Amino acid sequence: MKAVYAEIITVGDEILYGQIVDTNSAWMGTELTKIGIRVKQITSVSDEASHIVQALDDARSRAEIILITGGLGPTKDDITKNVLADYFHTELKLDEQSLADVTELFKSRGYALTELNRQQAFLPASCTPVRNVLGTAPGMWFEDKGKVFVSMPGVPFEMKRMMEDTVLPQFKAYFKTPHIIHKVIQTVGIPESMLAEKLEDWETSLSPHIRLAYLPHLGGVRLRLTGTGDNAELLETELETEVSKLSALVPKHIFAYGEVPLEEALGSLLKERGLTIAAAESCTGGYLAHRITSVPGSSAYFMGSVVAYDNSVKMQLLGVKSETLQQHGAVSEATVLEMAQNVRQKLNTDIGVATSGIAGPDGGTAEKPVGTIWIAYADQHGAKAKLLQYNKNRQLNIEYTALAVLNLVRQSLNIAVEE
Repeated sequence: MKAVYAEIITVGDEILYGQIVDTNSAWMGTELTKIGIRVKQITSVSDEASHIVQALDDARSRAEIILITGGLGPTKDDITKNVLADYFHTELKLDEQSLADVTELFKSRGYALTELNRQQAFLPASCTPVRNVLGTAPGMWFEDKGKVFVSMPGVPFEMKRMMEDTVLPQFKAYFKTPHIIHKVIQTVGIPESMLAEKLEDWETSLSPHIRLAYLPHLGGVRLRLTGTGDNAELLETELETEVSKLSALVPKHIFAYGEVPLEEALGSLLKERGLTIAAAESCTGGYLAHRITSVPGSSAYFMGSVVAYDNSVKMQLLGVKSETLQQHGAVSEATVLEMAQNVRQKLNTDIGVATSGIAGPDGGTAEKPVGTIWIAYADQHGAKAKLLQYNKNRQLNIEYTALAVLNLVRQSLNIAVEE
């Protein structure tokens, strides 16, 4: 079965100026994939007629479906509708259903219909209107020389409702598409290049209709297997087989399957084993606790965090010995070990973790430069610490440290099971 491609064009100077973020394209890409339509390209263009026309010409040369969002408002800078009317050599004509919809919308909100908004009910005569039940700008469906063009408002909730109610169902009926299935494998603690080396032979042996993508992000790499085929059941079986092969190659670095963040995967592990955890944070300033408690239901295993930023707090609340701080300093193996052990005892948990470091951008020394960070893990069997060396970006140092602690807990629990 032949692949069906779509292109997405977002219209608006506000996107190019960085005043708003284009979230529409990501959502549309996800939903199109679900029905077997592959996105070929995403393009953002200015509110300029020639720019929009060029984008339309380029898109139709590559794809069967062209989706346009934005530029359908009632003001003079919203020119998409007029550009489309010229592009398809047609004129604007009043659509009675669209007029009724926008009139009812204004009435329900207690306003009289303005002339500007009445003009939104005038649509290119050659289009099929797409109802907008949440806003004033109707969508437009054009068919031209085997291509389908759909123009929708840029307001996300309006666009999504139109896609779900009308556009996606019509695409499913209009196009015969192959199945596209994704499998996501989450890894942590291994750089992309090393991961690629370990998977090279397996990746080379993949069937042509199955592709692997490396998607690195802060602290880890998402692996996405994408399979395309006419038989969904057979394709699902093939992908599961390949996931099993991949898992056997890097078992210690995989923490989840699917779109699951590390803190959620760790939370599931803690709940499954009936374990509780507490944190003693210095350089992360509560960010570690934030990551853990961002997961619904985390109260089942997370007891709390002590943000001991100053040495006096480390001593008074966590019981870190003054001689430890004097001899080794706050950023040291000895200090984080005491922090992790003591917070576990004080909050009466199975596990205690700790962070202490120089997040930056200043405060470093020749012996302990910015980015020098110690983390620790403690449980009933003992405690261990790990030295991290990051960079001079404060926020990245904080985020990397929190992820490193989460992974240290994950690794420690897995080692305990293996032993």
